[in-house]
Amino acid sequence: MEGGGIVSCGSWIKRPEKVNLVVLGKSRRASSSPAVLEIFSFDPNTTTLSTSPLVTYVFEESDGDPVTIAVNPSGDDFVCSTTSGGCKLFEVYGREEFLKLLAKKIAPLQDVGPQKCLAFSVDGSKFAAGGMDGHLRILHWPSLRFILDEPRAHKSFSDMDFSLDSEYLASTSTDGTAKIWKTEDGVPLTFLSRNSDENIELCRFSKDGTKPFLFCTVKKGAKVVIAVYDISTWNKIGHKRLLRKPASTMSISLDGKYLAMGSKDGDITVVDLKKMEISHVSKRLHLGTCIESLEFCPSERVVLTTSKEWGAVVTKLNVPADWKEWQIYLLLLGLFLASAIAFYIFFENSDSFWNFPRERQQPVRAKIETILGDSQSDDIFGPVDM
Repeated sequence: MEGGGIVSCGSWIKRPEKVNLVVLGKSRRASSSPAVLEIFSFDPNTTTLSTSPLVTYVFEESDGDPVTIAVNPSGDDFVCSTTSGGCKLFEVYGREEFLKLLAKKIAPLQDVGPQKCLAFSVDGSKFAAGGMDGHLRILHWPSLRFILDEPRAHKSFSDMDFSLDSEYLASTSTDGTAKIWKTEDGVPLTFLSRNSDENIELCRFSKDGTKPFLFCTVKKGAKVVIAVYDISTWNKIGHKRLLRKPASTMSISLDGKYLAMGSKDGDITVVDLKKMEISHVSKRLHLGTCIESLEFCPSERVVLTTSKEWGAVVTKLNVPADWKEWQIYLLLLGLFLASAIAFYIFFENSDSFWNFPRERQQPVRAKIETILGDSQSDDIFGPVDM
């Protein structure tokens, strides 16, 4: 997206009315434009964002610039970290044509400095913030009651993610270490294993509900691999080299089928997690520029990427399309009609007790009744007086 400000972060908003929106944070450009948040509509038919925002929020100068955004799974609110104003809560009201934003202060996160990582749990009941100063905060949502307030969780945060059941939080540090935290009581559970010459950089939990895995990018010199950890033991069970260059950001689709990585020179690579094979590559999407954020659309095989040089880009993935809801119903209807037709044909051609004789069979039946008599008249008990 072009115009006023430099895009510093972005995210999808899945609204309750099954509409997908995009929120972008834009840093101020010298004195020509202020720092803003803008929400755009998304057209799935053309895979494009609207040319003008539906609503705009202008940050105060004391807030600084937006750093990162995390959207609540409900789609009703999101949190934005700023360079000097801590974190702000934004509540989303109305439908697409009459959208409104209401900004609120979050007391526990008001003056905490810039946060590198923000994340909501999958069920929306917990919120985590990892600061550039290495401070980790985990809170109940929306009560904002602290679960954990750890000033020395890491040297400085690199990435974080909640598990599908919201029981664990994985976090990585700029020094190459990675920790697992229990979110109910906020205690550190374990460090992920690594060799002394390896750096764990990015992390994402599996989201399909069947594979209890944690995927991490691990860098060893110029070599980058995807390492897979079993979350029941936290042991590394394997790795595969799929990306030929360092990754700057990583995301996993809501159904857990695909994992996407953005590189530091503007490429994206999408991996089919069932096969652990590359299924899509977009080279030079953000030509020569580090991809700052990457996220799957909640309901389409589309990704949103942002960079400071090229702004926001929406990309349709060249992967097998999923069945739409109406297609599933149409298939079920077709199967029902096919079953009904098959039953009718079977019925017409079977010698069934219920397949009564046709007219041409009546004379034969009459002859039999003449010989045997009317069986209904030979009731030896006669009428019964109840």
